[in-house]
Amino acid sequence: MAAAEGKLKVILGYAAGVGKTFRMLEEGQRLKAEGHDVVVGYFEPHGRRDTIAKTNGLEMIPRRRMEYRDRSFEEMDTEAILARKPEICLIDEFPHTNIPGSPRAKRWEDVLVLVDAGIDAITTMNIQHLESLNDQVREISGVQVRETVPDWVLKRADEIVFVDLTPGALLNRLDRGVIYSPDKAKRAQENFFKEPTLAALREIALRQTAHEVDLRQSEAAQEALSRSANSRPDMAEYERILIHITDSPSTVGLIRRGRRVADYLRADCFAVAIVRGPGLAALPPEQREALERHLDFARRLHIDTRILDADDPAEALAGFAHTNGITQIFLAKPPRPKLRLFAAKQQLVMRVIRAARDIQVTVVADRQAARS
Repeated sequence: MAAAEGKLKVILGYAAGVGKTFRMLEEGQRLKAEGHDVVVGYFEPHGRRDTIAKTNGLEMIPRRRMEYRDRSFEEMDTEAILARKPEICLIDEFPHTNIPGSPRAKRWEDVLVLVDAGIDAITTMNIQHLESLNDQVREISGVQVRETVPDWVLKRADEIVFVDLTPGALLNRLDRGVIYSPDKAKRAQENFFKEPTLAALREIALRQTAHEVDLRQSEAAQEALSRSANSRPDMAEYERILIHITDSPSTVGLIRRGRRVADYLRADCFAVAIVRGPGLAALPPEQREALERHLDFARRLHIDTRILDADDPAEALAGFAHTNGITQIFLAKPPRPKLRLFAAKQQLVMRVIRAARDIQVTVVADRQAARS
């Protein structure tokens, strides 16, 4: 008989130093005192004495040592944790990217392996690592976050706890050397650790946490209602979103925007590419690679992807939308029509709007391109 799935708890913050790891270890100590079998799968101390003290008495699973490019690295040893099979595992830095050659590319993938094996996991992350917020965070901070967690992973969490601290108090901690050493603190002040940036990130984190709580409560209520009625609501009540996939670099931001709106509306989400002829193979290599990259990105966000063979992209998008009950179509705003190609793209938007008729069409600008 397969083991029951473990529970996933995410301790969420908006910047380093707000107290996520401290809270995780504090909870581990409480659970151990209650008689639970608790281990630390991965802990990043950052030289913070108060946080390190919270590990006293907790069993630490030794890390896996790996060699990469003539350097030695340490990663969480997922296989050792599986062999130990604790009841609860504490794991820092959920969005972390593992060293090449590791069994899995991301730590969040390791954590889900543990949860699937019946181990409860408590982990930490900051809001700027949520994939759908990547463009918004870059606009606020000027920093492109490379390590991200897909939104569907956070939605899988059974519980999300937000650790709050005012930006003023956080900057005070930074100045006192509680968060980083002086040289690292100076670099931090050039990136995320500016009061307006911290305030904006905190607001995003608060809204995201409230949304996740509301989502779980609504799902629980809907499940109870469905059980009592022994029926499923009419599909006509659901929102359904269509994202147009092209080879344009702006497509990545469009996918994030569409996925995020779909999550807020609890809508089905489709990503559709239009090609002429026998699939992607007939396209020029550069265009084919870009389309494949964008379709793969959509799949990683758990978006249903389709490739349609059609001579008229506008009619194909509108036809797919009407056939599949789409309520919103997301298109990328084309550049100003200085060239004939750009003029054609702008014409495509207008033709989709006309062909879609009663379907809402949202044209999304590429903010990064607009600023450059």
